[in-house]
Amino acid sequence: MSLLLAVDGGNSKTEVLVCDDTGTVLGHARGPGSNHQTAGGLDVAMDRLNALVTAARTDAGLVSSDRIALAAVYLAGADLPVELTMLTDAVSSSGWADKCQVDNDTLALLRSGTADPDAVAVVCGAGINCVGRAADGRMVRFPALGTITGDWGGGDELGPTALWHATRAEDGRGPATALTSAIASHFGLPSATAVAAAAHLDPSVAARLRDLTPVMFETSRAGDPVARSIVVRQGEEVALLAIAALRRLELVTVPATVVLGGGVLRGRDPLLHDTIRDRLAEATPLARVTVVTDPPVVGAALLGLDALGATPDAEGRLRTWSTA
Repeated sequence: MSLLLAVDGGNSKTEVLVCDDTGTVLGHARGPGSNHQTAGGLDVAMDRLNALVTAARTDAGLVSSDRIALAAVYLAGADLPVELTMLTDAVSSSGWADKCQVDNDTLALLRSGTADPDAVAVVCGAGINCVGRAADGRMVRFPALGTITGDWGGGDELGPTALWHATRAEDGRGPATALTSAIASHFGLPSATAVAAAAHLDPSVAARLRDLTPVMFETSRAGDPVARSIVVRQGEEVALLAIAALRRLELVTVPATVVLGGGVLRGRDPLLHDTIRDRLAEATPLARVTVVTDPPVVGAALLGLDALGATPDAEGRLRTWSTA
């Protein structure tokens, strides 16, 4: 029996599994985000990962002599080739397993969502990214470096955008919106402008702006036009990523699967998902949309099981754990 270590390192959280090649989960650990770009650098990210790997091994009842055959590590922040090389070297040097495979976390989402050979995956959580593959082996990736590479969306963008609209409404530069009072109330401050001032002066408040994402969605569902416009824009951005990937893979006129995942998309907001489906239907009418509900670490584990040559029963057993 071979042991597998699966890691999903996201912007806001990291999960680690220890399982065997039958898909039986033996140990689990969860902790803070481990994206080296946002966690404070590679050393901080690796310290967090090392602590969680140790915790998962302990949860699995492993001792120091128990060897793990493969570490399947899928990380947010593994965006550019130089970053992927850096992270692969760091994981290889960690001694977690006899072998390792390291890549971007969007690949884990894609594997979790479908086994179809023609497919793309869009993740929209704290940030946004996309990956695609074709049956002939071609792949499409995006740099996903934020505004400088044309990206928009995810919780780290939606919260500040909601506040942007709210403060403009207060000072007369923008249309009135219920976001103004909703945001002030959420922070317990007298105005949206006071929230902006607090975020400017206090990094801990600025870090909480991502918490405004559910406030924005609630305000949208209540019918506020400004909040609804933010939701529509997010849906259009998700669809644009998927459509661009399908075009680059020459899959817009054939059946293909579009996998959606990440906290923003798992919420299944009706306006958000209607916008995505409508835009996809216009550009690539044969595309099938699926929303992944399994934890992202399941996709990392599935890729590891594939590499170990596990049987289909192993996938079923692993997915059963994720829904328990």
